[in-house]
Amino acid sequence: MQAGKPILYSYFRSSCSWRVRIALALKGIDYETVPINLIKDGGQQLAIIEYLEETRPTPRLLPQDPKKRASVRMISDLIAGGIQPLQNLSVLKQVEEEFQLTWAQNAIISGFNALEQILQSTAGTYCVGDEVTMADLCLVPQVANAERFKVDCTPYPTISSINKRLLVLEAFQVTHPCRQPDTPTELRA
Repeated sequence: MQAGKPILYSYFRSSCSWRVRIALALKGIDYETVPINLIKDGGQQLAIIEYLEETRPTPRLLPQDPKKRASVRMISDLIAGGIQPLQNLSVLKQVEEEFQLTWAQNAIISGFNALEQILQSTAGTYCVGDEVTMADLCLVPQVANAERFKVDCTPYPTISSINKRLLVLEAFQVTHPCRQPDTPTELRA
């Protein structure tokens, strides 16, 4: 490891890790990845996007405008706190195996119903206006989870179109779970 080079303890399929990888890529921060297994021993999570924003503010992931910044945080909180945790392995383990897919789908659909309404009033090119924000870092991994859990995203045209525009950006491509050092061979791009 190089002196001063940040270390990201990451799991290839973790939405939390993916959000941080996107932030690091957008900010041009070179980092070392240390793969961890979120399934083994309960795993571990890192909440560092706001820290990155405060210590490395370029490019901005939170708009300067207070109203837009509040919208970004609201969308981010809805996804990272209201949708994504309900389909985590630790939660799904509490549901009988035969009902896990339905449970995850219902959690995502309920959240996407609310999110679609919000984005219809905040979206430009991306979730809030025309600059990539922390909300977009939350959106892309969640849409990938929706696809993984076989959620039909056609009722969510705003979510789908924003996701499509984000996925062509380099930061989202290079950080994709299928391109991580710990991605199983059969899931690699």
